[in-house]
Amino acid sequence: MSDTRTSAEAVPGFELPNAGAGPDRFSLSAAAADPDTDAIVLLFQRDYHCGNCRKQVRAIADRYDEFEALNATVVSVLPEPVGRARSWQDSYDLPFPLLADPETDVSDAYDQPVRFGVLGSLHDLVGRMPVAMILDARGGEPVVAYAYEGRMPADRPEIDDLLAEVRGLGDD
Repeated sequence: MSDTRTSAEAVPGFELPNAGAGPDRFSLSAAAADPDTDAIVLLFQRDYHCGNCRKQVRAIADRYDEFEALNATVVSVLPEPVGRARSWQDSYDLPFPLLADPETDVSDAYDQPVRFGVLGSLHDLVGRMPVAMILDARGGEPVVAYAYEGRMPADRPEIDDLLAEVRGLGDD
């Protein structure tokens, strides 16, 4: 069971170190300003050790050409230091940005849910829940077009659902 919403609200800008494909530091504003980018798919991961997170980024990587065909950039945000993000990149050779958010400033700014109060905030694997968000970048200023907040560690949208949401942006 998840919480799915759309809001068309502007989002906070950010810049984070990138261990994956793309510029060494990823800037949301620079990505949104790219005339070839209509959508940005943000995947907020739970933890370096999360098997469901690892499975998700590999599955997205396998179908990344479908996102590219829709002028969508996928960006994964890992609440870990750059070294751990590089370890994922070395293991999976992801074709999209893999950002390190060790202080969880960006994840918190985007309201990534955390369960179990203080315990959950101290240990991401226990408390942090996955979030998938699609930002409409066609106007230059990215706005939330879709958000999926997982209520359990394995609760994530299907890739086909993310692709359908990105396709739906063209219907407006």
